[in-house]
Amino acid sequence: MSVGIVAPYDFNRDRELWRWVPESVSLFISRTAEVSGADNLGTVSALGEASYVARPTREVCAVGAQVVVYACTSCSFVGGARGEAALRQAMLDHGAPQALTTSGAAVDALRAVKAGRVATVHPYEEPVGRRLRRYLGDAGFDVVANTALGLPVRDVLSASYDQVADLVRAGDRPEADALFVSCTALPSYDLIAPLEEELGKPIVTANQATVWAALRAIGLSATGEGQTLLGL
Repeated sequence: MSVGIVAPYDFNRDRELWRWVPESVSLFISRTAEVSGADNLGTVSALGEASYVARPTREVCAVGAQVVVYACTSCSFVGGARGEAALRQAMLDHGAPQALTTSGAAVDALRAVKAGRVATVHPYEEPVGRRLRRYLGDAGFDVVANTALGLPVRDVLSASYDQVADLVRAGDRPEADALFVSCTALPSYDLIAPLEEELGKPIVTANQATVWAALRAIGLSATGEGQTLLGL
């Protein structure tokens, strides 16, 4: 069994994705071409263009991927539901047997844990953070808080577990049914179970939802002890 991952050109969390994958599954990862934008919104908007998923989709399909997922949260929500659907269609058009995005996977995961009111945490600049709130709101969630990491965008790729844990704690709200950690650049595997126990609610993260949804599409389950989403 095999999963194709289309990742942004600067994605560096390959090892984390593998931790959710059972031994019987292979991950095939291909990255987009590099883009440059004037700011965070410009960069993710460029990466949200359907043309950027064409070549990497063909590459992972050439080696047998049974489902392809675009593993970039902001790139797949920046254009709203219509933009997310266009990315999935582009992957199908270029050979994907099934096509998903991280943003779509996150919506499915939050619904699976029965979240209605969601607190989101993310590393984005304000214009992109607003797009996240709007995307989840349009999907039917009440976003009760939308908390930014506060790091310069250039430093997000080196964010630590401690920084992410502090962000989750700061972003939690008593009225939130669940927390969503947006951005596949943020590490989360070892944080989910202990923070769920500490905060008393499900935590869905971008990388977790990506692998969970991709494996579910081919009839398999992700691995991760003590993580609420994976126990459903």
